[in-house]
Amino acid sequence: MLKVLEPLKIAGVTLPSRVVSTAHGTNIGAGRITDELIAYHHARARGGVGLIILEILSVHPTTPGTVMIDDTLLDAHRRLMATVKPYGTAVFQQLWHAGHHAQPLDGSPPWAPSDVPSPMLGVVPVPMTQDMIDEVVAAYADAARRCEEGGLHGVEIHCAHGYLIQQFLSANTNHRTDGYGGSLDNRCRFLLEVLRAVRGAVSPGFAVGMRLSPDGAVGGVGFTENARVIELVEQESLVDYVNVSLGSYYALHKMIGGMAEPAGYELPTSEPLTRLCSVPTLVMGRFRTLEEADQVIRSGQAQMVGMTRAHIADPNLVAKTRAGKALEVRPCIACNQGCVGNLMGPQRRVGCVVNPTASRELTHGEEAIGTSASPGKVWVVGGGPAGLEAARVAALRGHKVTLVEAGQGLGGMMNLASRLPTRYGLMDFVHWQEGELERLGVEVKLNTYVDGADILAAAPDAVILATGALPRETPLDRYGPGLKIGVEAPARIWTSVELLSATLPQGVQSALVVDDLGHYEALGVADYLLDKGLKVTVITSGAAVGPELESAFLIEPTLERLGLRGDRFTALSRHRLLEVAPGRATIAPVYSASQQVIDADLVVHVGPASANRDVFEELSQAGAPTVCVVGDALSPRGLQSAVREGHFAARGL
Repeated sequence: MLKVLEPLKIAGVTLPSRVVSTAHGTNIGAGRITDELIAYHHARARGGVGLIILEILSVHPTTPGTVMIDDTLLDAHRRLMATVKPYGTAVFQQLWHAGHHAQPLDGSPPWAPSDVPSPMLGVVPVPMTQDMIDEVVAAYADAARRCEEGGLHGVEIHCAHGYLIQQFLSANTNHRTDGYGGSLDNRCRFLLEVLRAVRGAVSPGFAVGMRLSPDGAVGGVGFTENARVIELVEQESLVDYVNVSLGSYYALHKMIGGMAEPAGYELPTSEPLTRLCSVPTLVMGRFRTLEEADQVIRSGQAQMVGMTRAHIADPNLVAKTRAGKALEVRPCIACNQGCVGNLMGPQRRVGCVVNPTASRELTHGEEAIGTSASPGKVWVVGGGPAGLEAARVAALRGHKVTLVEAGQGLGGMMNLASRLPTRYGLMDFVHWQEGELERLGVEVKLNTYVDGADILAAAPDAVILATGALPRETPLDRYGPGLKIGVEAPARIWTSVELLSATLPQGVQSALVVDDLGHYEALGVADYLLDKGLKVTVITSGAAVGPELESAFLIEPTLERLGLRGDRFTALSRHRLLEVAPGRATIAPVYSASQQVIDADLVVHVGPASANRDVFEELSQAGAPTVCVVGDALSPRGLQSAVREGHFAARGL
């Protein structure tokens, strides 16, 4: 028996398991708890989560959040609780004020302890007066009262991640000279007033917890400050549990660690604090399996484990594991591109690279895939992630599916991408897809190249083409497509595909990597070459290298890792490659005619690929039956697009 599956009592509620979906922004309801957001949490309750902590509820109009207090909240909470009640899942609501990190909707400046601007927002806040402090304290209490009235089991006060309460705790952001500033105990005063007010507003059996974190900033909130908070809070029995996280806006990459981080990466900073607590504690840090979570509880490091991204990837993680089907659990690969990447990017809504139905459970959950009324013969051409997902879903729909792949194995470009440092976890998803195809009886033909005539001869009822993309023969400068690069033989320009498919040439000591994509690929190639002992320069015509990594909180850890190589790594923005010659390359700023010659035994251009549409053109000309093109064969993009398109193309058959 796994300890993580044992019940746990917190205040007046008993959790059916110690597995927690911690508070995380989804923005599914854009400020309200809608039917879509309820369906999202229903899926995870039905899948076996013991405790769901709902995403930030803004307690005051000065801090707009992903859930706001309005006249719909009470009914929404009650509808959510009725939906999850059959599964026994406990539900808490996180209460939050962003302080200087969020600007009021009326355009006025943020409220904060002192006039220290947010590193992200950059607006100088208004230092809170006593009346402002009293108003916000009362707002926390009112929000907690509303949550209990709505039938929830508890609330969690967000005292972490650099938000308002932690801004009071930190000497970096609290420069006050009154009773709320100066000494550590004074800086704890606001937090204590909030907790006392919340306790006074709810019944004794209603759970009250708090979330703490070392903020990762020099001179900020660390062990000492959090330990004192725990001591003061426990002296007055103000909380029923403590949630210990990591990071803040000064260390975003530690709040949601990417695949470079190991399971339990937060434990070295969390455990010293959880050991101080007499109440149950909750930790997190990229846990993906119940076995990993169970070890934390058995070792006494905490009594609950957050597995949030793991449940975005597969809401049925607990149920499948309980049923002895752990290998069927869709793995989170911690790429951060679909969850926080979607939320912070243009979509402004949580998603998942490996689970295209995440946040779409109301209408497109896996259980709604169903079976086709007229199952037929489906061919999927291409065994990359788009083709694998298409074959999986088509088989679930009841079709007889054949997948053909020209290469020796499945996975497509994932096989090459996983060779980059810290990217080996990408293949976890491919291996899961392979296992699903075997379980579902999909016929897989490897080392099988097919053209339009071959497909027509097989007479399938439908064809899904996932033939991927190919590197361009001539590099295309994304920022200046009319510019040409001079190449002096025997020097040449490599693609990342060529580099990762071959053995590194003998004698190379230096390399130039040109980033014309802005994603991880160019920096990953640089990391790969640095590991080989080369001196590497990365240039981009854009404003920064790897800008697409910003929303996924991955640019800092990537650059930190590359920077550990000292003067062997250089990155230059707004620079363009002009000429390649044996042992050297000529580059220049985009804003100047001045040129610079650098050592470059190897030049790698990472730029837009070209869709491989030959088979599609053949089938189109022959008037073939239903043909759908997905993934890079439609337009070279990323993994998320490939998986999504493969999934929904098959659902339409």
